[in-house]
Amino acid sequence: MADKVTFEDLLKELDVITKTLEEKELPLDQALSMYQKGLELSKQCYDMLEEAQKLIVKEMK
Repeated sequence: MADKVTFEDLLKELDVITKTLEEKELPLDQALSMYQKGLELSKQCYDMLEEAQKLIVKEMK
């Protein structure tokens, strides 16, 4: 069974992608692929934050 990916793991991977896109000259197809992966990671992070917010609001009631 695979370990659950943490928010921090996603942020680290997103940081690597961001730095790579900023610092390296990549072929267009590779840059677009990395950009798309970054968007997917951003969505996963956003979804995790949304779930955390719902939990906090629920606990405050």
